[in-house]
Order: sequence, then C-alpha cells, then structure tokens
Amino acid sequence: MFHNSVLLEETIEALAIKPDGIYVDATFGGGGHSRGILDKLKGGKLFAFDQDEDAIKNKIEDDRLTLIHNNFRYLRNFLKLYKTVPVDGILADLGISSYQIDHPERGFSTRFEGALDMRMNRDKKVSAMEIVNSYTEERLVKLFREYGELRNATKIARLIVSARKISPVSTTMELKETLTQAAERGKENKFFAQVFQALRIEVNQELDSLKDFLIQATDVLRQGGRLVVISYHSLEDKIVKDYFRSGNFDGTLQKDFYGNPIVPLLAINRKTIVPDEKEIEINKRARSARLRIAEKV
Repeated sequence: MFHNSVLLEETIEALAIKPDGIYVDATFGGGGHSRGILDKLKGGKLFAFDQDEDAIKNKIEDDRLTLIHNNFRYLRNFLKLYKTVPVDGILADLGISSYQIDHPERGFSTRFEGALDMRMNRDKKVSAMEIVNSYTEERLVKLFREYGELRNATKIARLIVSARKISPVSTTMELKETLTQAAERGKENKFFAQVFQALRIEVNQELDSLKDFLIQATDVLRQGGRLVVISYHSLEDKIVKDYFRSGNFDGTLQKDFYGNPIVPLLAINRKTIVPDEKEIEINKRARSARLRIAEKV
C-alpha cells in the first residue's frame, strides 16, 4: 500500500455508490479508495487512473477493475475508448502519496537527499532539475510566486541563478542549501515545503491537468452523478471550489435571462469536509485535506 487513504469513509459516502454503477478513481495510488468502492459494487465496474508506474504495480486483481496507466487529464478519451460513458461517480484524491514522498530518489521530499526529479510520470522529459537549472530568473520568480505563494520569490530566483553559475543544482539538499538564507528563521519547514510544491506543480503541470480533468469529469458524468475531489493546498482547492460553484475557473457565475444560475454542477457541501483529529493522528498527510462534493444537474 502507498498510504492510508485520506477521508476514506467520507469519500465512499459522498459518492453515493449504486451497486451496479460505473465509477472512476482518477488517482489510484495505493488503491485504498478503489478497494472501498469495489466493496460497494455488485455488478458494477470501476475504472482507475494513475500516471505513476509504481502505483500501477499495486493493481488489485479484480475483474470489475480496469486500471489505466495515464494522467487523469485524458479521462474522457479513455472512458470513450472503453465505451463506458456516462459514469455514475468520479473521485480524485489530488497531491502526492506518502510512498512518493518516502522514496528519496523521487525527489519529492524536503527531508531526504535525492535527485531533483519530482516527475509523477517518469517518462516525462522535464524534471525539477531541468527547471531549476534552465529557467530564466524572471520565469523562476513567476513560478515561485504563483505556485509556491512565496513573497520573496525574487530573492529565491536570484539565489538559484547565482548558484547554478558555479555548478548545477542537482539534488534536493543542494537546493535547500542554496536557499537557506531565504528561509525565515523558525519557519524553514514551511518555506521549503512551498518551494518544493511550486516545482512539483510546474514539473507535472498539476493545475492545468486539474482544470482539464474537472471539465471532462463533468462531461462524462451521468445526470445525478457525483464528483468528489480531495485537495491539499489552497491553489487546488480554489480551482475546485470555483468550478463547483460557477462551472468555470474565474468564479464568475453566469445567469440565464430569468436570473437563474447556469451551472453544470451543484455543490453538495458548502463547507469542506476535513479529517478529524483521530485520522490526522494516524496519518499526518491528512492534516491539510479538504473534500468537496458536487452532483451533475
């Protein structure tokens, strides 16, 4: 198993699973959510996606499951390929797994020495090392400001550009050493988490992929079908919140001639569902999780 599945019971309840329905786990990972869905199915089918080849190794031997080794931004194409549109429910548990964090060679962790990789799909050419060593200073500033929400993005970019003139910044610890003087004393862990988050989002084009996924998920859902998304930081959550509320990504609500909102989805929970203290104690990764539910109207 990759990790303890976050908000497992809440997720299964949110999907309102019909035993003979067709469901999608867009982020298979260790398979925990998929197992929860399969436990509720009798005659139904589950299609699961993951772009990480290590996750594919966790395949559950079950005839009802079809596991697709690809990014969830290609959801619609694959479901049409399998002639399985529309579906009754879709789940996406965003972010990275504990497995990915705990394997230093993947480069996701701020705690371990490892190559600056951060590719969820290791067939992709561009890694964090390429970005750190080839992006212009201006481009790095934009990246750390937008994806890391770092106010001192200019200083971060200058330190990187200065360091790489001497030798390439190629490991996680080299990057941390390069940026030590930019970290606020006492808040180093948060700072480096934001730096790594920004690079990871850029490497994997996570926010663009999420937007593609949400649009396609709405398209392939059956009327009355549920879309359930767990996000882990404010950038993801804002995209999901705005889309559930307005059907677009700028949060502007469109209305018809009579003033009725034109939206493809109805948000089921106005207030996000979060893990309780017991779950957080067992699984620290769950601490920042936010679950939102929408239904196709």
